Amino acid sequence: MSKIKSLIRKTTTSNNTDNTKLDNASKNDTPINMTANTPIEQTRWNGWGNININKKVSAHGAKLIKSHIGKTKKLSSVSLQQVLKTVPESRLPAGITELDMVSVDSEDRLRHARGQSFPDWIAMHGGDFEVFPDGVAHPQSTADVETLLKLASEHDLIVIPFGGGTSVVGHINPQKGSRPVLTVAMSKMAQLIDLDVESQIATFGAGTQGPAVEAQLDEHGYRLGHYPQSWELSTLGGWIAARSSGQQSLGYGRIEQMFAGGTLVTPQGVLNIADIPASAAGPDLREMMMGTEGRAGIFTEVKMRVQPQPEEELFKVAFLPNWEAGKEVLRQAVQKNIRLSMLRLSNAVETDAHLHLGTTPSQFLAISTYLKARGLSSEKVMLTYGVSGDKAQNKLALTQFNKLLKQQDSVTGKITDIMGSVWAHGRFKFPYLRGTLWEKGIMVDTFETATNWNNIDAQMQQMQEAVQTALSDEGENVMAFTHISHVYKQGASLYTTYFFRAAKDHASTLSRWQKIKHAASSSLANGTATISHQHGVGRDHAPYLAAEKGQLGIQVTSDMLKSLDPEQRMNPGVLLKN
Repeated sequence: MSKIKSLIRKTTTSNNTDNTKLDNASKNDTPINMTANTPIEQTRWNGWGNININKKVSAHGAKLIKSHIGKTKKLSSVSLQQVLKTVPESRLPAGITELDMVSVDSEDRLRHARGQSFPDWIAMHGGDFEVFPDGVAHPQSTADVETLLKLASEHDLIVIPFGGGTSVVGHINPQKGSRPVLTVAMSKMAQLIDLDVESQIATFGAGTQGPAVEAQLDEHGYRLGHYPQSWELSTLGGWIAARSSGQQSLGYGRIEQMFAGGTLVTPQGVLNIADIPASAAGPDLREMMMGTEGRAGIFTEVKMRVQPQPEEELFKVAFLPNWEAGKEVLRQAVQKNIRLSMLRLSNAVETDAHLHLGTTPSQFLAISTYLKARGLSSEKVMLTYGVSGDKAQNKLALTQFNKLLKQQDSVTGKITDIMGSVWAHGRFKFPYLRGTLWEKGIMVDTFETATNWNNIDAQMQQMQEAVQTALSDEGENVMAFTHISHVYKQGASLYTTYFFRAAKDHASTLSRWQKIKHAASSSLANGTATISHQHGVGRDHAPYLAAEKGQLGIQVTSDMLKSLDPEQRMNPGVLLKN
């Protein structure tokens, strides 16, 4: 035991030193001091995020993944110049290309042609983009967007709204067709327009990215508190259009609790949604327009419910003996109304992966040795939790939560909180892992759902089995693990990450992904779990939506969208197959 204590002292001391480095890295990795959006030219044209940021994979982490899937070989990647040569001439009429806000520049069109889904990565690295928008508009006002939609009607254009370009389900990809495609990029509408302190309502341009939202609010002592993993680049309008959920949704709420109203420009005119706190005056237009994924129109100004900056914010980690113990802690915490800001439970496989991928060798040795000495086996699970508020509220919440942890024989303390620090400082860097793993020939993707508590275990088992066996006909193994990251009194989300080997070429690798994606989606399309808890529907999930909504539900949704866009020029094929 003295050896273990020595390891703990050494690791926590070095971790305190590392925290300074992590803090400095955090300023670079998550630009929270920015009051403007990240220029698109400072982001990778064929991958995720800022061109100056990378995330390393520990040697023991890569070894763990390869122990599941086998030896890997890197796929080739084309250059930007090679792809630029494939961009065709624009089909936009002169009346539109002559507008100052419209660009037909080849690189601008390329950078707005794809999102961040796995097929997008294959296209960007393999060079086969298939279709590019014919032009990219950069409006600066609601009036500009109105002008663009009127011209789109006059010239029979397809219109695709573009926020941060972070879609992982095919929201923003132009499709083959006879009608020219105009992508409307909202990045120039990125300012805090008004802050009503008395009502705590902030009005923003809908193209404001996460860091710019928080930086501009922080200048006035306020916070929105919406932190999806794509926070660095995704936008307010995108969050609303796709019904996003942030990492601290337990404390701050999902986007539907934050969105109070705003302006939606549709082909039929401007829809102003009043920011009334509550209403019994018929169907809620605010709710009806959320999740429409660009099919109804383009959000230009949005009113958000904000709150004062918290006095204190903490993230901590506990380890529990098994999944059942961890799940019981989560369920009781949310049903007992304990005031936490987040709860995240990793299953045993993900826990092992996080210990390998998220630590230095010395940290890994110290934590593993300590947990084993405390009686935890390979079935152990990691529970990450947070509090955000004034110190008195946080103290009470942690006291209440610690009682639940003790009832389930948890292990907590300075050594386990290393993982809380690792998570907090690196939580917006995880998307960069895809690029690092790509270079090693390791393919990675995710999918997610939500279901009731009484179906959590069965659904997780069904999802993981479907994914792990999806490539059995090729003799390939797939590594998969799952966590719960959003909890409700009724149930919780399930978020699965999976890894597989690149095939001999880009097309064969995409084929492998398609098999896994179909298996994963089919395991969700059962009427008891949603096809998407936070990523939206896009094109990838549209074929599976009827299992959740029913044919009548699909018809009602279709009729509503056609009433606003009778010519079906707004993002056709997204959300609904037609």
